[in-house]
Amino acid sequence: MKSKLVISIDCSKIIDRETFHNVFREALGFPDFYGMNMDAWIDCMTSLDEEDGLTAVTVKPGEVLTLRLDDYKDFKARCPDIAQDIIECSAFVNWRRNDTGDKSVLAISFHE
Repeated sequence: MKSKLVISIDCSKIIDRETFHNVFREALGFPDFYGMNMDAWIDCMTSLDEEDGLTAVTVKPGEVLTLRLDDYKDFKARCPDIAQDIIECSAFVNWRRNDTGDKSVLAISFHE
C-alpha cells in the first residue's frame, strides 16, 4: 500500500500573491531562489518525487502529496483568482507529468 502524505496549508494567512508564495514556500520548503510566481510554483510541485527536487517535502515515486487547504471557503471568497490558480496549476502539474510518462503527484483537499 502506498503511503499518503498530507500537508496542511493555512489559507487564512493568504491575502495576496506575495503571502500565497510565502505560505507555500514555508510549508513545502521551497529553495531560497524560489521565483515567487506560479511558473516557479509549478516547477517546484512537479519535482516532488525527484531526489534533487525543489522542495524539502518529497514523496516516493508513485506516491501523491495532498495539499489540505484549510479555511478554503473564506480564502476563495477573499482571493478568488489565487484559489482558481491553485486548482488550475495543480492540474497542470499532473498533466505535465503525465505528458512525459510520469504519474500524477499532487492532490487537493478543501476544508473550511
